[in-house]
Amino acid sequence: MTPGITAPKPRSGTRDAITLGLRQNLAQFMILVAVNALVGGTLGQERTVLPLLAGEVFHLDLYTSALTYILAFGVAKAATNYFAGTLSDRYGRKPVLVAGWLVALPVPLMLIFGPTWGWIVAANIVLGISQGLTWSTTVMMKMDLVGPSRRGLAMGLNEAAGYLGVAGTALATGYIASTYGLRPGPFLLGAAFIAVGLGLSVLTVRETHHHARAEAANHVSVHEGAHAQLSNREVFTLTSFRDKSLSSVSQAGMVNNLNDGLAWGLFPVLFAAAGLTIERIGILAAVYPAVWGAGQLVTGALSDRIGRKPLIVGGMLVQAIALGMVAFGAGFETWLAAAVLLGAGTAMVYPTLLAAIGDVAHPEWRARSVGIYRLWRDGGFAVGALLSGIIADAYGIPAAAVVVAVLTGVSGVVVAVRMRGADHKPARRTAGEPFRD
Repeated sequence: MTPGITAPKPRSGTRDAITLGLRQNLAQFMILVAVNALVGGTLGQERTVLPLLAGEVFHLDLYTSALTYILAFGVAKAATNYFAGTLSDRYGRKPVLVAGWLVALPVPLMLIFGPTWGWIVAANIVLGISQGLTWSTTVMMKMDLVGPSRRGLAMGLNEAAGYLGVAGTALATGYIASTYGLRPGPFLLGAAFIAVGLGLSVLTVRETHHHARAEAANHVSVHEGAHAQLSNREVFTLTSFRDKSLSSVSQAGMVNNLNDGLAWGLFPVLFAAAGLTIERIGILAAVYPAVWGAGQLVTGALSDRIGRKPLIVGGMLVQAIALGMVAFGAGFETWLAAAVLLGAGTAMVYPTLLAAIGDVAHPEWRARSVGIYRLWRDGGFAVGALLSGIIADAYGIPAAAVVVAVLTGVSGVVVAVRMRGADHKPARRTAGEPFRD
């Protein structure tokens, strides 16, 4: 670990100092890791069960109709990501985090008792709002705490916790569903996660916004466009279009979640049609996010050493190969290998994209930039659900996988051509360098 960066807070009226660094903020950081694991678990309650619920309980024949819950989730989460960044800058990180858990409270009840598919779609709108608030805020808070030199490692730990939570819950709900049925058992687990997450956030999480302000005091921009005073509109256009690195990251994030929307919504249906049991479907649904989650423990830190661009480009190409294996392969063993490869490629990309945003964005508007990136990224769920559903209805699920594989490979090429490599070599500061608040 690098030494922490400490600064007095002369205007605060206390003797406390702001200290940036993972080791120096380890206790609070690990609480946030646990909170994000619960955020992931809340999402994971759906990964195995809802695609099967659509056909077996609600008798939806068209893939496009069955995937409406992912479309609703993606639109709601994408929009909320944007507002989460703005709200956390205005009111602080912790109130937004707590609000996200409060929003999630009715979701398990809606999934358990919903009499029509419209209730399931509505539950996913609520879940998307909750995930946008909770997951976005844990990302921002970890960036605040660690400072610039270990941002990739921090994002790797954050995303690993979240997606290991998704994987563990997907596996557990598969076994619960096979034993006790698709409802209500799997969603009771989600209800427990929400209760514990809310309690931890209220009682143990501390505000971190002042850490971002301390970092901003001595921040050195990586390029001339990254000054501190930008309007919301300027941050949006910079992140989405004008800056080559930020916009490259945004499109890659969108395509990444486009292929995740395909994997989430249609792969369990493909596996069920091939005659796999619910237990085996649960394993496949869990292996992909498990490798994704665990792999980020390595890839996040690796991106701090070798830069962001190589991992992003390589990861997108690995994902494309894995999707092709699903499309052209058959049988549990082949699909298991594809799930491992898809998880590995996503692990290379996911924390690295977030860290890349943090490298370029000024700390004063970093939360807004992260929110905008996550708007584009999670908008990929909606695009993926719509695109893959239409193609699957017309030509079958393998054809949808092929199209998404091609898009994923093209996205990697765009990053290779457009992203600045130098922007994504994270800055390191001298031990003891002061930050003033």
